[in-house]
Amino acid sequence: MSRLDGETKRKLREMNASELLEAIDTQDETLSIGLSFEERVRLVVDDAYSIFMHSKVAGLIRRAGLRYPNADLRRIDLLDERGLNRPLLTQLGTCSFVDRQQNVVFQGFTGSGKSYLGCAIAKRACEHRIRAHYVGMPDLEEAWVAAQETPGGAGKFLRKYAAFTLLAIDEWLLDRPTESMRTMLLELMERRYGETSTVFCTQYSQKDWHQRLGSGVHADAIMDRMIHNTIWVETGTYNMREYTALASA
Repeated sequence: MSRLDGETKRKLREMNASELLEAIDTQDETLSIGLSFEERVRLVVDDAYSIFMHSKVAGLIRRAGLRYPNADLRRIDLLDERGLNRPLLTQLGTCSFVDRQQNVVFQGFTGSGKSYLGCAIAKRACEHRIRAHYVGMPDLEEAWVAAQETPGGAGKFLRKYAAFTLLAIDEWLLDRPTESMRTMLLELMERRYGETSTVFCTQYSQKDWHQRLGSGVHADAIMDRMIHNTIWVETGTYNMREYTALASA
């Protein structure tokens, strides 16, 4: 394609078509000799779409707030030694569980790689152009406390965290939730139930959840909205922090 004049470039930028402009500017004139106008337009659009999608995915990953932004579900160390279910991880990597509004729990000992797996799932969701967010339970509680100190803050908090198509909560039940936190969790899980997917990373097995949630009606209600449509993944006892430290020594 012929080089564009400055006014045409300005109009493309004003229309938020910067990817298309970049694709036009970078099209190799020599390689495109002999192609019809329609073929050259198709190539430009294909290149622009590729740039657009890469930028969109990169933005989703950046805004997801991942603890491990380089986590990759396709490169998990010591699958067999850790007893991880390879076919199940492969299935989770398709993000089909999100389409079914299922939850995922990564449960295992300290250092077994739960946080990494949670981030890897969230990142994989971003690569599927799914809006995901990662948050640790202590940070979630801190944000909840702060939200209650501003007019309308509690409602805004709940709308924000209910809106993520995939929400990864790390350090789930590391500390016993306060009564206020349990009330919030019930409302949040109610809003997300049957609409979105939540990933929980925890060292506590399901049998301990009820007691750590206070053993009352809030615990009953929270668990009722979580455990019936959930995929459970045991991460084992292998300490990946120790393994990584020894490997880099």
